[in-house]
Amino acid sequence: MRLLNFLRSKSFWGSVILAVVLVFVAAFVALKWLKTTTNHDLHIQVPNLDKLDTDQALQKLEEKKLRMVVLDTLDYDKSLPPLTIIEQDPAAGMDVKENRKIYVKINAAGFGKVSMPDLEQLTFRQALATIRSLGLKEGTKSYRTFIGKDVVLGVSQNGKSLKQGDKVLKDSRIDFVLGDGKATLSDEERDVAPAID
Repeated sequence: MRLLNFLRSKSFWGSVILAVVLVFVAAFVALKWLKTTTNHDLHIQVPNLDKLDTDQALQKLEEKKLRMVVLDTLDYDKSLPPLTIIEQDPAAGMDVKENRKIYVKINAAGFGKVSMPDLEQLTFRQALATIRSLGLKEGTKSYRTFIGKDVVLGVSQNGKSLKQGDKVLKDSRIDFVLGDGKATLSDEERDVAPAID
Protein backbone atom coordinates (compact mmCIF):
# COMPACT_ATOMS: atom_id res chain seq x y z
CA MET A 1 0.00 0.00 0.00
CA ARG A 2 2.83 2.38 0.83
CA LEU A 3 4.42 1.69 -2.59
CA LEU A 4 1.22 2.62 -4.43
CA ASN A 5 0.90 5.79 -2.41
CA PHE A 6 4.53 6.67 -3.21
CA LEU A 7 4.00 6.04 -6.96
CA ARG A 8 1.00 8.41 -6.90
CA SER A 9 2.80 11.12 -4.97
CA LYS A 10 3.89 14.44 -6.46
CA SER A 11 7.48 13.98 -5.28
CA PHE A 12 7.84 10.72 -7.27
CA TRP A 13 6.52 12.27 -10.51
CA GLY A 14 8.60 15.38 -9.97
CA SER A 15 11.72 13.19 -9.68
CA VAL A 16 10.77 11.27 -12.88
CA ILE A 17 10.25 14.49 -14.87
CA LEU A 18 13.51 15.95 -13.53
CA ALA A 19 15.42 12.73 -14.48
CA VAL A 20 13.97 12.79 -18.05
CA VAL A 21 14.89 16.46 -18.49
CA LEU A 22 18.43 15.81 -17.19
CA VAL A 23 18.88 12.88 -19.63
CA PHE A 24 17.79 15.04 -22.60
CA VAL A 25 20.03 17.93 -21.53
CA ALA A 26 23.02 15.58 -21.04
CA ALA A 27 22.43 13.95 -24.46
CA PHE A 28 22.14 17.38 -26.14
CA VAL A 29 25.35 18.63 -24.52
CA ALA A 30 27.23 15.38 -25.39
CA LEU A 31 26.16 15.56 -29.04
CA LYS A 32 27.20 19.22 -29.33
CA TRP A 33 30.56 18.42 -27.71
CA LEU A 34 31.15 15.46 -30.07
CA LYS A 35 30.24 17.58 -33.10
CA THR A 36 32.83 20.24 -32.22
CA THR A 37 35.63 17.89 -31.13
CA THR A 38 35.33 15.50 -34.10
CA ASN A 39 34.95 18.25 -36.72
CA HIS A 40 31.75 16.58 -37.86
CA ASP A 41 31.05 18.94 -40.74
CA LEU A 42 34.67 19.40 -41.84
CA HIS A 43 35.74 17.12 -44.70
CA ILE A 44 38.95 17.05 -46.71
CA GLN A 45 38.95 15.60 -50.21
CA VAL A 46 41.72 13.01 -50.73
CA PRO A 47 44.05 14.14 -53.55
CA ASN A 48 45.06 11.87 -56.42
CA LEU A 49 48.55 10.50 -55.67
CA ASP A 50 48.78 8.28 -58.76
CA LYS A 51 52.29 8.26 -60.32
CA LEU A 52 53.69 10.76 -57.79
CA ASP A 53 56.94 9.94 -56.01
CA THR A 54 56.81 9.71 -52.21
CA ASP A 55 58.18 13.24 -51.63
CA GLN A 56 55.60 14.82 -53.94
CA ALA A 57 52.79 12.76 -52.39
CA LEU A 58 53.90 13.61 -48.85
CA GLN A 59 53.96 17.32 -49.65
CA LYS A 60 50.51 17.15 -51.24
CA LEU A 61 49.06 15.33 -48.23
CA GLU A 62 50.70 17.63 -45.68
CA GLU A 63 49.12 20.64 -47.41
CA LYS A 64 45.72 19.07 -46.73
CA LYS A 65 46.71 17.97 -43.19
CA LEU A 66 46.66 14.27 -44.05
CA ARG A 67 49.27 11.60 -43.31
CA MET A 68 50.86 8.98 -45.56
CA VAL A 69 51.61 5.37 -44.64
CA VAL A 70 53.55 3.20 -47.12
CA LEU A 71 52.08 -0.30 -46.99
CA ASP A 72 54.13 -2.18 -49.54
CA THR A 73 56.41 -2.03 -52.55
CA LEU A 74 54.80 -3.97 -55.39
CA ASP A 75 56.50 -5.83 -58.22
CA TYR A 76 58.00 -3.50 -60.78
CA ASP A 77 55.63 -2.42 -63.54
CA LYS A 78 57.69 -1.01 -66.40
CA SER A 79 54.70 0.94 -67.76
CA LEU A 80 54.86 3.16 -64.64
CA PRO A 81 57.72 5.29 -63.32
CA PRO A 82 59.82 3.51 -60.65
CA LEU A 83 59.26 4.38 -56.99
CA THR A 84 55.94 6.08 -57.66
CA ILE A 85 52.58 5.48 -56.03
CA ILE A 86 50.39 3.01 -57.89
CA GLU A 87 47.63 2.37 -55.31
CA GLN A 88 46.07 4.43 -52.54
CA ASP A 89 43.38 3.91 -49.91
CA PRO A 90 41.09 5.85 -49.45
CA ALA A 91 40.77 6.54 -53.16
CA ALA A 92 41.21 9.99 -54.67
CA GLY A 93 38.12 12.19 -54.27
CA MET A 94 36.88 10.55 -51.06
CA ASP A 95 35.98 12.84 -48.14
CA VAL A 96 37.95 12.22 -44.95
CA LYS A 97 38.70 13.95 -41.66
CA GLU A 98 41.80 15.97 -40.91
CA ASN A 99 44.88 13.93 -39.90
CA ARG A 100 43.55 10.79 -41.63
CA LYS A 101 46.13 8.19 -42.73
CA ILE A 102 46.30 7.58 -46.48
CA TYR A 103 47.73 4.11 -47.23
CA VAL A 104 49.82 3.79 -50.40
CA LYS A 105 51.61 1.08 -52.39
CA ILE A 106 54.70 1.92 -54.43
CA ASN A 107 56.08 0.61 -57.73
CA ALA A 108 59.47 -1.07 -57.14
CA ALA A 109 62.67 0.51 -58.48
CA GLY A 110 63.31 -2.40 -60.84
CA PHE A 111 62.65 -6.05 -61.43
CA GLY A 112 63.41 -8.44 -58.61
CA LYS A 113 65.24 -11.74 -59.02
CA VAL A 114 63.74 -15.21 -59.02
CA SER A 115 65.37 -18.62 -58.59
CA MET A 116 65.46 -20.86 -61.62
CA PRO A 117 63.52 -24.09 -61.14
CA ASP A 118 64.72 -27.44 -62.48
CA LEU A 119 63.39 -27.51 -66.04
CA GLU A 120 65.46 -30.33 -67.54
CA GLN A 121 63.50 -33.34 -68.85
CA LEU A 122 60.23 -31.37 -68.77
CA THR A 123 58.32 -30.84 -71.98
CA PHE A 124 58.74 -27.41 -73.50
CA ARG A 125 55.10 -26.61 -72.75
CA GLN A 126 55.51 -27.48 -69.04
CA ALA A 127 58.76 -25.50 -68.81
CA LEU A 128 57.23 -22.48 -70.54
CA ALA A 129 54.25 -22.45 -68.14
CA THR A 130 56.67 -22.67 -65.20
CA ILE A 131 58.87 -19.74 -66.27
CA ARG A 132 55.88 -17.59 -67.16
CA SER A 133 54.45 -18.14 -63.67
CA LEU A 134 57.73 -16.74 -62.32
CA GLY A 135 57.50 -13.63 -64.50
CA LEU A 136 60.09 -14.77 -67.08
CA LYS A 137 59.75 -14.80 -70.87
CA GLU A 138 60.50 -17.24 -73.63
CA GLY A 139 63.74 -16.59 -75.48
CA THR A 140 65.22 -18.48 -78.41
CA LYS A 141 64.86 -22.23 -79.04
CA SER A 142 67.58 -24.45 -80.43
CA TYR A 143 67.47 -28.19 -81.02
CA ARG A 144 69.82 -31.07 -80.33
CA THR A 145 69.53 -34.69 -81.36
CA PHE A 146 67.57 -36.48 -78.67
CA ILE A 147 64.91 -39.16 -78.61
CA GLY A 148 62.26 -36.97 -76.98
CA LYS A 149 60.76 -34.19 -79.11
CA ASP A 150 60.54 -30.79 -77.37
CA VAL A 151 62.05 -32.15 -74.14
CA VAL A 152 64.13 -29.51 -72.33
CA LEU A 153 67.80 -30.47 -72.39
CA GLY A 154 69.12 -27.18 -71.03
CA VAL A 155 68.37 -23.49 -70.43
CA SER A 156 70.56 -20.42 -70.73
CA GLN A 157 70.53 -16.65 -70.64
CA ASN A 158 72.83 -14.42 -72.68
CA GLY A 159 74.92 -17.47 -73.56
CA LYS A 160 75.39 -18.52 -69.91
CA SER A 161 74.05 -21.94 -68.99
CA LEU A 162 71.56 -21.87 -66.09
CA LYS A 163 70.94 -24.50 -63.48
CA GLN A 164 68.41 -24.93 -60.69
CA GLY A 165 68.74 -22.21 -58.03
CA ASP A 166 70.48 -19.61 -60.25
CA LYS A 167 69.04 -16.11 -59.82
CA VAL A 168 67.66 -14.28 -62.85
CA LEU A 169 65.83 -10.97 -63.20
CA LYS A 170 62.07 -11.10 -63.65
CA ASP A 171 60.85 -10.16 -67.13
CA SER A 172 64.08 -11.44 -68.69
CA ARG A 173 64.22 -14.03 -71.49
CA ILE A 174 65.25 -17.65 -71.05
CA ASP A 175 66.70 -19.57 -74.01
CA PHE A 176 65.94 -23.27 -74.43
CA VAL A 177 67.83 -26.25 -75.85
CA LEU A 178 65.24 -28.86 -76.81
CA GLY A 179 65.31 -32.40 -78.10
CA ASP A 180 64.47 -32.81 -81.80
CA GLY A 181 62.93 -36.28 -81.46
CA LYS A 182 65.14 -37.71 -84.22
CA ALA A 183 67.41 -39.97 -82.17
CA THR A 184 66.63 -43.66 -81.95
CA LEU A 185 67.55 -46.21 -79.32
CA SER A 186 69.96 -49.00 -80.05
CA ASP A 187 68.82 -52.60 -79.52
CA GLU A 188 70.74 -52.67 -76.22
CA GLU A 189 69.08 -49.47 -75.01
CA ARG A 190 65.69 -50.85 -75.91
CA ASP A 191 66.71 -54.09 -74.19
CA VAL A 192 65.58 -56.05 -77.28
CA ALA A 193 67.60 -58.91 -78.74
CA PRO A 194 68.57 -58.41 -82.40
CA ALA A 195 66.57 -60.41 -84.89
CA ILE A 196 68.23 -63.70 -86.03
CA ASP A 197 68.20 -64.44 -89.78
